[in-house]
Amino acid sequence: MPDICSDQYKWRILLAFAGLIVMSLALTTASGGPQSEIPDRAEYVHPLLPGLPAPAFQARNADGSVFQFDPSRLETSTIIIFYRGGWCPYCNKYLDRMRHAEAELQKMGFDILFLSADRYEKLAGSLDEHDLAYTVLSDSKLEVAQQFGVAFHVHDELFERYLGWGHDLEEASGETHHLLPVPSVFIVNTDGFITFQYVNPNYKVRLDADVLLAAARATLNLD
Repeated sequence: MPDICSDQYKWRILLAFAGLIVMSLALTTASGGPQSEIPDRAEYVHPLLPGLPAPAFQARNADGSVFQFDPSRLETSTIIIFYRGGWCPYCNKYLDRMRHAEAELQKMGFDILFLSADRYEKLAGSLDEHDLAYTVLSDSKLEVAQQFGVAFHVHDELFERYLGWGHDLEEASGETHHLLPVPSVFIVNTDGFITFQYVNPNYKVRLDADVLLAAARATLNLD
């Protein structure tokens, strides 16, 4: 029998769990693709699925400069993480938790991109607060989130509820579109294809760092 305390056995369990996540999400999302119509609920998004090519995109760095992502010219596999913004306490906790996986992922050779719905002027505060070494980008127009199929429209009642909680989405993004991304994780290999996807409409539940590490190792084995 395998030693249940061994790192290899734990890794196999985590990898199996990661595969189950991808499979279950693929079953529930039907077909993925860029959003022609943006849904009014997080549960109705149609994210890109594993096996599909990742889209090229532009986003803003914290200094306002343009960041270009070209999946046809990747030298290393890339982890792309969408989050709602620095105003979201669950997102901030996740940024902190990711620091524990960051060193291992970078040691494996992964680039890590965090895409926020905040305007780029808001990113500096997140960088200072969390001492992040990975790349944090602004997708304030939610164009990249739409390309990956994870954007949804915040209906008026929910928008007003956020205002009551002290979260002004228009001030945070600098836009009046009232869009947010469903918190999600995509892994893109060096061939430009998505090898892993985690999208959860429940913004309180985020991908465990150990599962992400297992999925990252699997991507390297596939390359």
